[in-house]
Amino acid sequence: MAATFCRSPLTRTAMRAGLFHSSKRAGLTGASFARGKATLPDLPYDYGALEPSISGQIMELHHSKHHNTYVTSYNNATEQMASAQASEDVKAQASLLPLINFHGGGHINHTLFWENLAPKNMGGGEPPSGQLSAAINDSYGSLDQLKKNMNGALAGIQGSGWAWLVQDTQTGKVGIKTYANQDPVVGQFRPLLGIDAWEHAYYLQYQNRKAEYFNAIWDVINWKAAESRFQ
Repeated sequence: MAATFCRSPLTRTAMRAGLFHSSKRAGLTGASFARGKATLPDLPYDYGALEPSISGQIMELHHSKHHNTYVTSYNNATEQMASAQASEDVKAQASLLPLINFHGGGHINHTLFWENLAPKNMGGGEPPSGQLSAAINDSYGSLDQLKKNMNGALAGIQGSGWAWLVQDTQTGKVGIKTYANQDPVVGQFRPLLGIDAWEHAYYLQYQNRKAEYFNAIWDVINWKAAESRFQ
């Protein structure tokens, strides 16, 4: 009997996030996985549209270089996984799982991240409304307090990682969780809003003043995307 691994939590997260679709052109409102292959999503805004919060140079490098590397490396790893499964090489399959998690997680995280951003003329920085606003007030008392707590969580990340506003799928409540490296939000929690704390997300502009980046990014947060994920 062939020995293969079951669908991973990473794959389930991608499906819940709406990242698996069949399409030749992968936009943020379309596909970022086409026929099982990861594809680099187009941005619905220009690289310089988020200035001064995030420079156009950073956005171009972050999207076209860093995110694209996750896409390419994920596809390479999954091709190797398919070969390992075909040959029933369990050792090779096990060795590939960390690569698939890292690069697949990087692709999922960044795809959600681009959606979480918008220039001011497209609603960036406008506060959340409706049920999400009520859930934030219930958990944190106010949007300003949520921002303060999330900035504190971001500042506390040692090395590289992400801070996420998540929804507990069991209780429906929102909360803040941090994840190391490119670990995706999986299991009990649904990703609503993520902020990238990797140096490549801010260093060219803010250098060692990452707290300034954490404060500035709220001016271009697209709360409509977070609202669409809240259930």
